[in-house]
Amino acid sequence: MSPPYAVAVILSTLSILLTLVSSHYSSSSSDYPPSLQASPEFAEWRSAHATYYAAADPRDAVGGACGYGDLVKGGYGMATVGLSETLFERGQICGACFELRCVDDNRWCIPGTSIIVTATNFCAPNYGFTSDGGGHCNPPNKHFVLPIESFEKIAIWKAGNMPVQYRRIKCRKEGGIRFTVTGSGIFISVLISNVAGHGDIVAVKVKGSRTGWLPMGRNWGQIWHVNALLQNQPLSFEVTSSDGKTLTSYNVAPKDWTFGQTFEGKQFET
Repeated sequence: MSPPYAVAVILSTLSILLTLVSSHYSSSSSDYPPSLQASPEFAEWRSAHATYYAAADPRDAVGGACGYGDLVKGGYGMATVGLSETLFERGQICGACFELRCVDDNRWCIPGTSIIVTATNFCAPNYGFTSDGGGHCNPPNKHFVLPIESFEKIAIWKAGNMPVQYRRIKCRKEGGIRFTVTGSGIFISVLISNVAGHGDIVAVKVKGSRTGWLPMGRNWGQIWHVNALLQNQPLSFEVTSSDGKTLTSYNVAPKDWTFGQTFEGKQFET
């Protein structure tokens, strides 16, 4: 075999091997589509802790730092969670979905279980305690506060401050995105709820039949506002989720809409 021919054979063999290796790694399976694989938080389990609260009164399920109001009537039920300051992102995370599982404690964990919850509230820091001495929601702790009904699906209630693992997942919701319009006069406030996909909204625009698209500002949680005269005209909404996807729902509210009403628009695909 002449030297030039031998070199050609070697290079050809290396090319085949590199192709096989590349094919092996690029074809590895995943539970998430490419748009989510690009975000490590959707694929990787991360460490945190979780505690629970037991609602002493049905009114305890109403309110919260995301603005969703009555969680049962809103369709969230007990599959909800309050997040520590490190995770809460000043309310932008409201509406995102997480999968949690109990780890590292065979006495209290229920093996082979996990729960899916939606971020609906904030767990405020308690600086009367250190972060490792009772201040569960103090920075830099990653902490989840669950209704006891959800907590008991992954651990025995006696567990207390339980080590868990979590990851973001896509939200699956029944029906379309809901727009609850409140306010007075030219002050228009809109609660955006029941969002599928990434779940958390980062930008909102509203349009009347006699206006262009008007950017709305985040008031708090997932409540957005704008100062504009929008009465007596149908309303359309454009919402953008944290993955950059934008969804437009035209003429969601009819011309004769009034404050206090809720309207249903389109929904992100999951």
